Amino acid sequence: MGLDTTRTFVPVSIAVMTISDSRTLEDDKSGDLLVARLQEAGHTLSARTIVTDDKDKIIEALDGFTSDSEIDVVISTGGTGLTGRDVTPEAFRAVFEKEIEGFGEMFRFLSFQKIGTSTLQSRAVAGVAKGTYLFALPGSPSACRDAWDDLLIHQLDYRHRPCNFVEIMPRLTESGLKGRKSS
Repeated sequence: MGLDTTRTFVPVSIAVMTISDSRTLEDDKSGDLLVARLQEAGHTLSARTIVTDDKDKIIEALDGFTSDSEIDVVISTGGTGLTGRDVTPEAFRAVFEKEIEGFGEMFRFLSFQKIGTSTLQSRAVAGVAKGTYLFALPGSPSACRDAWDDLLIHQLDYRHRPCNFVEIMPRLTESGLKGRKSS
């Protein structure tokens, strides 16, 4: 388990989306952290945007990203809490074709070790739509750091064994009906 150095690193194209009514690019610490981390890892920043806490606007942004064949992954930060304005998980789930339940479970497990039961307030989610991975992280820089350093850096690295998200990217848009005879 870990990095297989006999494999070649494969950079992926990542969009970073901050969900906030108050953040700007000048004071978006979580977005800055994600951009720095993904670039340090050797990936490409394909887009960066700030979207207000509005379900329809988040869905519209996700639809744009998932329709862009140059974007492999979208990572958002913010809007995953419990307040009335926190609608990121609902927007993401409206777009998902498949949810990656283990991501939210694992994020909360790791977070519990650092912040205890406060992790119950996190609704981090992940899924796939149109062959694009979508990850919704909490808005705090520490949560983004934990999600990247403990989960995403590994699963977005083709060299990570025994398996990773990158190696199955070409198969994300497969239809379960391929090869079956029609009745």
